[in-house]
Amino acid sequence: MCGIAGIYSKNIVDRLTDRIEKMNSSIAHRGPDSGAHYSVGDKIALGHRRLSIIDLREIANQPMHSNNGDLHLVFNGEIYNFQEIKEQLNYQFKTDSDTEVILAAVQEKGIDWFLKQSNGMFAFALYNSRTKELILARDRMGIKPLFYHKNDDHFIFGSEIKAILSSGLVRAEFNESAVDEYLANRYIRAPYTFFENILQVHPGTYLTLNSNLSHTETTFWELPKNQNFSETFDEEKLEDQFDQELTRAIKYRLIADVPLGTYLSGGVDSSLITAITALNKKDKVNTYTIGFPEMNEFEYSEIIAEKYNTEHHEILMKKEDYMGRWEELIRYKDAPLGVPNEIPLAVMSSKLKEKITVVLSGEGADELMGGYGRIFRAPFDYKHDKTNQTFYDYFIGQYEYVPRAMRDELISTPIVYRKEFDENIQKDFSKYRNEENVFQFFHEYHVKGLLQRVDMTTMQTSVEARVPFLDHNLIEFSYNKIPYDLKLKWNSSKAEEEAKTKESSNYSEVLDTPKYLLRKVSYKYLPKEIIERKKVGFPVPLTDWFENLEEVAMELLMDVSWLKKGVVNELVEKSKIESRAGQVLWMFINIELFRKSYFEKEWRW
Repeated sequence: MCGIAGIYSKNIVDRLTDRIEKMNSSIAHRGPDSGAHYSVGDKIALGHRRLSIIDLREIANQPMHSNNGDLHLVFNGEIYNFQEIKEQLNYQFKTDSDTEVILAAVQEKGIDWFLKQSNGMFAFALYNSRTKELILARDRMGIKPLFYHKNDDHFIFGSEIKAILSSGLVRAEFNESAVDEYLANRYIRAPYTFFENILQVHPGTYLTLNSNLSHTETTFWELPKNQNFSETFDEEKLEDQFDQELTRAIKYRLIADVPLGTYLSGGVDSSLITAITALNKKDKVNTYTIGFPEMNEFEYSEIIAEKYNTEHHEILMKKEDYMGRWEELIRYKDAPLGVPNEIPLAVMSSKLKEKITVVLSGEGADELMGGYGRIFRAPFDYKHDKTNQTFYDYFIGQYEYVPRAMRDELISTPIVYRKEFDENIQKDFSKYRNEENVFQFFHEYHVKGLLQRVDMTTMQTSVEARVPFLDHNLIEFSYNKIPYDLKLKWNSSKAEEEAKTKESSNYSEVLDTPKYLLRKVSYKYLPKEIIERKKVGFPVPLTDWFENLEEVAMELLMDVSWLKKGVVNELVEKSKIESRAGQVLWMFINIELFRKSYFEKEWRW
């Protein structure tokens, strides 16, 4: 895992070496083991910071160059099946790294062949000095970040936005349109960011630039469009197949030349990853959990740690620790924090860096198998609710974090992204069943916010996180082979009838079993009390700390331009009656903490 940066210009760039070195320096936390850059004249520079995971030798450092001298690569990520790809090539390899496999595959068979073959998480830039083309590619699910800025003279890219700003060639402009988008979704959907002139490369695509900076975007992978709704199936066979696919995904993610461990919250997802890891790893597994005196799940993580004899680490975090890391982590993320548990996750990552460099995490399990029962049951509720809304409007009303009416009353910024995404997603929703639309939405959008969370919280302390539930083969298997009824399963026909008169917030996990097949597989590995307890998430006691948040809001938000005048008291009062009272107010505070950190100084030099 690493950090990449670069400049591709039509014209000579003044102080090009200084600029690429400063860009590299700004993301040194992503790769503390080495840093280097490669330049072509005064117009092109590729920078790299390395976190050594596979082939730890210096010869595997980057930028790396192909044997024929045409290709020059900076790469952030892991190609888990690099050994299988390597066997299909006739290349004279100098290293045992997955980086060189990318170069060899592209040199021999082309970028499209490599991307189709690859199983991994990645963001890379590949410059061809013969054709003068630059390719920027991002993995299928967007696990690894990749941002860029383009104007008439320069194309500048980086793993983090701070790398682009550190070039000294880009002005930081606050993107007011992102305020509404963030409050709705907790992050900004691609291609946009909180910066007016900086964009994200779409997941599952690559950009090809030529020397006049015109570019094309090529999509190399898309989510499957249809779910399996078969009513006749062999449940036992599917259970075994799912177990095999998940085990394969986890085993791929155990490939490393450095110590490895797992997060262990005590929920089903992290416990299952830990169990399969422990059974497929020779050494004792390091496991980590974190909580607060007010709320934690230590008793459940201890059950798994004891069962699989892991080297278990419990971290107790206090309110003062939480508040003390808040602003620092915003500066690592280059954005407002989206999820309150980003701060404890970052603290836990700092702790685990003492013993390991790679950690397996459970992001993507809920999206894969319908784990957010309340919202994944929206199609069922909609069918039995006497409403004149479209399903999209009904769903968005259930999904968005700060309600639309509240945003419209309080914020003064444009809602252009809301209109754009509403229009596009409604068109998509019209083509498929509502049940399919919910799964598509969560994979296309929701999980991307979680991936931003896991990337920042781990990479700020030079740790690589791997997410087996987002293996693309596992996703395709789930869509194509696992029937819908084995993801969200009614406990009985009577329970289904009873649910028609209730809301999902009252019947989910009572009358039905979300993630049914995953839970069934889990019985092979986990105790009953772990599998059958109600989903909790990752609790942070923000509502218990509401008075502290209220004080910060009153001090920070009184005169901000993106809020309507005189609404701060109303914001506090409205937040109090929301079910996520603490989180709503926390999100508003995040925006201004972020804005003050980035947009009140000059980045250009």
